[in-house]
Amino acid sequence: MDLDLRRYLDELVDAARDVLGDNLVGAYAAGSVGLGAYQAGRSDVDVALLCAGPLTEADKRALVTRLRHEALPCPARGLELVAYRREVAAAGSPEPGFEVELNTGSGMPFRCTLDPGDRPAADGRFWYGLDRSILHQSGLPLLGPPAGEVFADLTPADLRRLLIEALSWWLALLTPPDDRPAPGAEDAVLGACRSLVRHRDGVWLSKVAAGQRLIDAGDPAEVIGRAVAARRGGPPPTGTQARAFQRRVRAEIAGQPD
Repeated sequence: MDLDLRRYLDELVDAARDVLGDNLVGAYAAGSVGLGAYQAGRSDVDVALLCAGPLTEADKRALVTRLRHEALPCPARGLELVAYRREVAAAGSPEPGFEVELNTGSGMPFRCTLDPGDRPAADGRFWYGLDRSILHQSGLPLLGPPAGEVFADLTPADLRRLLIEALSWWLALLTPPDDRPAPGAEDAVLGACRSLVRHRDGVWLSKVAAGQRLIDAGDPAEVIGRAVAARRGGPPPTGTQARAFQRRVRAEIAGQPD
């Protein structure tokens, strides 16, 4: 692991422990760090905190104050942190279920959500169940027991529903289909690749690794290859390419005819 990132994660856990005391029973790196695909300068740092019991509003606000970028500078594009109660992590629920959510960093908009009910539906409520599923498989312990022991996976039905919701959200977010490179289309395509690999093979991979697995399996190499190349500075797929690929992935996951 990058030394700056390792130092940051250690400081984050220490700061969280200062605020939460014995209520903090676990901390886990998720996302690209957990999947072994962290890319300095591009990736976010995803962290899940595990709490023995509910957090007071004062605890939530104190945690945000201590961990926001202005107090603890994040060496990545930004920090995406979510705190869960232990019982929520163990439930395998598809609901958001978090105690507090914090997005902060030099390269991302600030977000602080103290209650799941305050999360705008338009921003997607599927993220959390999917993230906990990834944590179940690949969470990297920073504090506490192995992630697979504390984060339960989703049921197959809930997983399918959340994957479909995620693909529908990306489709709505993308610009209307045309033949010009569409900003953000690479993340939409590679996110769909990861969803499809999870559906087919039962394993979460990084976005690029999922794309490569699909290319190797004979899936549309042009649009996936273009999305991978865009991660290195090339032009992203066009809106037409991205939407067509996502619709095909969504139809397969939903069990509908292509």
